[in-house]
Amino acid sequence: MVQPYARAAVTLVLGLMAGCTSYAPLPLNKSATMKDRVEQLDVEAHPLPPQLGIDDIALLALRNSPDLVAARAQRGLAQAQMLAAGIAPNPSLNGSYGFLLGGPGTIGALAAGLSQDLKSLVTLSSRRVSAAHAARQVDARLLWQEWQTVAKARLLATDLVEGEKQHRVLEQNAQLLQELLSRNREALAQGDTTLTALVPDLSAAAGSRKQLDDLQRQQETRRRDLNVLLGLSPLASLPLSDSLDLPVIDATAAERALFNLADRRPDLVALQLGYRSQDERVRGAILAQFPMLSLGIAGGHDNSNVRTLGPQITIDLPLFNRNQGNIEVEIATRQQLRDEFTARLMTAKAEVQSLLADIALLQSQLATKRPQLTELEQTAARAQGAYRAGDLDERTYVDVVSARSAKQQEILLIEQTLLEQQIAVATLIGAGMPPVTMDAQEMKS
Repeated sequence: MVQPYARAAVTLVLGLMAGCTSYAPLPLNKSATMKDRVEQLDVEAHPLPPQLGIDDIALLALRNSPDLVAARAQRGLAQAQMLAAGIAPNPSLNGSYGFLLGGPGTIGALAAGLSQDLKSLVTLSSRRVSAAHAARQVDARLLWQEWQTVAKARLLATDLVEGEKQHRVLEQNAQLLQELLSRNREALAQGDTTLTALVPDLSAAAGSRKQLDDLQRQQETRRRDLNVLLGLSPLASLPLSDSLDLPVIDATAAERALFNLADRRPDLVALQLGYRSQDERVRGAILAQFPMLSLGIAGGHDNSNVRTLGPQITIDLPLFNRNQGNIEVEIATRQQLRDEFTARLMTAKAEVQSLLADIALLQSQLATKRPQLTELEQTAARAQGAYRAGDLDERTYVDVVSARSAKQQEILLIEQTLLEQQIAVATLIGAGMPPVTMDAQEMKS
C-alpha cells in the first residue's frame, strides 16, 4: 500500500525540480582596463568627426561611462524584484503515514492535506504594484544619473575649450614679458640700466609664468577627468572642437519649465514613483490586518480503513498583533517620502531661479566689460607703436599690455562661468537632455 504513494511523491518532487534554475558561475573580470583610443569606444554606429563637439562628447559619455554601465545593472535587479513580488505563494502539501505495529487494525494509517495561505493572496496585488513602481523608480534614477553624466561631460569639455582660450592669452602675455626681461638683462649686462629697474620686470615675468603653469595643470586635470568619464585612459588623446554648440537658455522659457518640472526631471519623477511604491506598501500593510487564514482539503484513512475527506481551515486569532506596528512604520515612511519630494521640488525651483539671476548678472557684467576691453586693445595698439618709435617708456608699455591681458582673462573667465551656469540650468530643467520616458500616468501623485 505504501509503494504507490511513495512513487507518486517521488514523481511529484522530480517534476518540480525539473523546472528549477541551475547554478552558473559568473567570474569577475580582473583584467578590465580603460580604452587607449577614442576609436575603441562605443559610438552607437555613428562615425565621429575629427574634432569632437559637445554633442559628440555627450554621446560618448552616455555609451561608455563605466559608472553608467555599472548603474544599468540595477535595472536587472529591479526587474527581478518585481518578478519575485508578483509570484503567488505556493500551496502547502502535507501528509503522514502510520505503520501498523499491533492492535485490531488491518492497515497503516494515512493522512494527507492540501492548503493555501489566503493572506498572501490578499496582499499580492499591492506587492505587485509596489514592485512595479519601484522598478520604474530605478529607471528614473538611472536617467537622472545619465543627465548628470552628460552635464559633467559638457562642463569638462567646455572648461577645456575655454581654458585653451585663456592659455593663448596668458602665453602671449608671458612671451611678451619674457622678451622685455631678456632685453633688460642684456641692458643690465652692458651697464645701460640698473638692477632696481630690472626687478619689476622679473616680478611681472614670474607672475605671468605662474599663471600659465597653474592653468596648464588645471587643464591636464580636466583632460584626465574627461577621459576617465568616457572610459578612456587618462593619457589618451581626445581631440576637441573649438566651437561650443550648447543649448541656448531663454530665461522666460526656463521659468515656464518650472511649472511642470516635477513631471520631467528624472530625480523628481523617481521620488514620485518611490512615493507611489510606498503608498502601495501602506495599502498592503492595512490589508495584512486580515488574520492568517489557510484553507484546504484533507483526507485519509485510519488503521481500520475508515476513510475521510473534508475541508481544513487554520486561522490566527488577532488578539495582540493586528499588524498595527507595520502599518505605522509604512505610514511614517510614506510621510517622510512626501516631505522629501516637497523639499526637493522647492530646492530644484530655487536653484533654477538662482542660476537664472546669476546668468542675468554675468551678462550685464559682460556688456560693461567688453567696451572696456575694446578701449584697452586700442590703447595697447597705440602704445606698441609709440614704444617702437621711442615715444613711450617700457614700463608704461608693459603696464598697458598687462592691463589688456588682465581684462581679456577677466572676460574669458566670466564667459566660462556663464557657460557653466547655462549647462547647470539645462541640466536642472532638462534642456537638450535625454527625455523622460516614464508613463505620465505613473507620475501623478
